[in-house]
Amino acid sequence: MKKVVIWIAALAVGAVLGLLRIGAIDAVADFVATVYTRLFQLLAVPTIVLAIVTTMLSMGTGRNTGRVFRRTLLYTLLTTVCASAVGAALYVAISPSNLPAEALSQTADPAPETNGLSYTDHILNIVPNNIIRPLLEGNVLSLLLLAFAVGIGLSKLPESENKSVIVKGLYGLQDLLFLLIRGLIRTLPVGIVAFAAQLSAQVSAGVVADSIGKYVLVVIVGNLIQFFVVLPAFLLIRGLNPIHVLAKMSPAVLMALFTKSSAATLPVTMESAEQRLNIRKDVSRFVLPICTTINMNGCAAFILVTSLFVMQNGGTPITLSTIVLWLLVSVVSAVGNAGVPMGCFFLTLSLMSGIGAPVAILGIILPIYTIIDMIETAENVWSDSCVNAMVDRDLNGESDNR
Repeated sequence: MKKVVIWIAALAVGAVLGLLRIGAIDAVADFVATVYTRLFQLLAVPTIVLAIVTTMLSMGTGRNTGRVFRRTLLYTLLTTVCASAVGAALYVAISPSNLPAEALSQTADPAPETNGLSYTDHILNIVPNNIIRPLLEGNVLSLLLLAFAVGIGLSKLPESENKSVIVKGLYGLQDLLFLLIRGLIRTLPVGIVAFAAQLSAQVSAGVVADSIGKYVLVVIVGNLIQFFVVLPAFLLIRGLNPIHVLAKMSPAVLMALFTKSSAATLPVTMESAEQRLNIRKDVSRFVLPICTTINMNGCAAFILVTSLFVMQNGGTPITLSTIVLWLLVSVVSAVGNAGVPMGCFFLTLSLMSGIGAPVAILGIILPIYTIIDMIETAENVWSDSCVNAMVDRDLNGESDNR
């Protein structure tokens, strides 16, 4: 609790500093925020790889591994479908109107920023053609495939001195990694001040526009309903106290809010789950790296709502069949979201380009995407935490019933 109070105080201090709009303070805040983001990104990649390898090594390919994976996938799909459904319902209820034609004509087409990569290209990039490239590029899904292969391979190797040396080295690296993570977390209030100052300065400078207020309202309210109503309902159904789970996982949720990266937040998420929520290590180190890459509640809702909004402005009638079709597309797309900066934004852009929709609208959305991305990432990490807690509860329940 003391840590959370310190973090909230740092948040308040940073917000005040950002509102002052002093150039030197803004520059320092941007620098410190970038440093912390880069450090957590640095630790995130080895955290994912080592967590999967050591977990598969200890669990093997037996029955327990299958149970954990099936439950992780089930809860991921259920929560992601619910997030898209909430977005669809709000879109119908609030019914954003079309943008004026002059707004579109003054907006640059953001398509060149995708570097010509289609969604199919992103999927193909998941399959690695060498070991080094995924590490250099931080391609999380490729690293997951490699980590699963190495972990399963090690579990199948017969016991020998060579295997023992490799296993001890992996566990030693993991212990060192978590020591570094804990040290970085102790200094995090400094980073939170910088993150809050950076955001506060952006908002006061007019980053948030109100020209598409209803669209923004649908996206943000949908995320808030998923965060405070739907996900707690899942926890209650599984016999968990959502207030307790959120309180224990609050460092990770707050970190996600500022970094806008589930992967960069993963070290904090794992530390909070194991040290604060007392989740079993073999569960958290298996579930959380997977959830970080496939459990994208906020991304699914953004894809659906944004796609409907863009298509509507392009003259496509928004019927029930259209909504259902794009709900399915949004869920599948979010699960396979490529690990690139602003992944949800560019994924939506690729989907809209593929059907000939007016992608210039995404140029209007871009200036406010920072705020949307923050909320979505916090929701994603909260959903990861919920899935982790539910899987752990299910496995503990099965053990008690034996």
